Amino acid sequence: MSWKTLRQGQVLKEFFPAFIIVANTLSWNTLALAIFRNTVNSLSTSQIENIALFGVEYLAIAVSAILGSIFFPQRRKISLSIWIFFGAFMSFLLITIPNNGLAVNLMISFFFGIGIGTGLPSALAYFADMTITENRGFFGGITFFSVGFVTIPFVVISLFLNDIMNILMISLWRIMGLILFFFTSKHEKAYPERKSSYINVLSKKELILYLIPWVMFCLVNYMEAPLIANKISELYGKETYAWMGFIEVALAGLFALVGGIIADYSGRKRAIIIGFVILGVEYAMLSLLYEIPVSWYVYIAFDSIALGMFASVFFMTLWGDLAGNYAKEKFYTVGGLPYLLASFSSILVKPYVEIIPLGMAFSLASFFLFLAVLPLMFAPETLPEKKLRERELREYIEKAKKIKEKYA
Repeated sequence: MSWKTLRQGQVLKEFFPAFIIVANTLSWNTLALAIFRNTVNSLSTSQIENIALFGVEYLAIAVSAILGSIFFPQRRKISLSIWIFFGAFMSFLLITIPNNGLAVNLMISFFFGIGIGTGLPSALAYFADMTITENRGFFGGITFFSVGFVTIPFVVISLFLNDIMNILMISLWRIMGLILFFFTSKHEKAYPERKSSYINVLSKKELILYLIPWVMFCLVNYMEAPLIANKISELYGKETYAWMGFIEVALAGLFALVGGIIADYSGRKRAIIIGFVILGVEYAMLSLLYEIPVSWYVYIAFDSIALGMFASVFFMTLWGDLAGNYAKEKFYTVGGLPYLLASFSSILVKPYVEIIPLGMAFSLASFFLFLAVLPLMFAPETLPEKKLRERELREYIEKAKKIKEKYA
């Protein structure tokens, strides 16, 4: 696949179904999870019962993602189509949560988690199969940019709608994704001959070297989130915090595109290290200046850049690279579950935001983020060395031509 071919539209035609299913899935996940979280938090139930509802949901996400990564590759198109429809149906059932008892809501939480997790690895694996390594970061950046582009209007519209209308809106959006995917994916890619078990996946040294910093980021990101939300709301008000969140999503989408280009041009590892350095600096700044209001604007800008870098590489690109010629579902499961499951830690931290010292929390976050760079120093670059050398050679030739023209 070349950029000339891309311009001719041949690649885009093949890539379009993968783009549709991933963009629709990630945007729906974001909206559906937010509605589920807000609905559960608005219930007149105890904190233990709320944690139980969230815990069942996250358990279902993890178990269903693992099972889906095993069974979905064999009949990917029909499996993904059924999964999308099931997710739309389960998001519709969120309407009933305020009127149900705990037992029924636990059941809805469980099946809602299945609607989130089961097909997610296969959707991302489909994306990886429809791209090649040297252009995967760029396509990942485009996809994640589109997720932000779609999510923001939905969130803004949701501010003017009641809960039932919001749930109907995201259910309809999911159904639209199903229709577009089903009628644009004309054929299924042949199932890869080389299968792998989870033991084989987790025994890959290069995967572990990338997984360790990724897990550290996920934990830091979600454990600090309630502290950050509380402090910004205290300084600016909850409404301002919500709008700052919109701005961050928009900027992260833009920098996902930039991060994807960097990942394809200079390598995945370089893009990831840039992201971790930016995160370490932003938390180091907050540990000293969190009482100064302007520091939070700097934080939003830095955090958007880092999240954009990680979105294009960690979410979309890296695990497909590491899978190589193996079936990619299990690789995306291993890479995706830390992010999904780490969000449960924010639920556990939230009740204690008033008593946790912010300076110490941000200092520890900065320390662990800088520490996360160490495994990356030993991780191999997943972008083919040949492509990096070809680009360096082209740059060298262009510079040589300019020097020759200057002194000719």
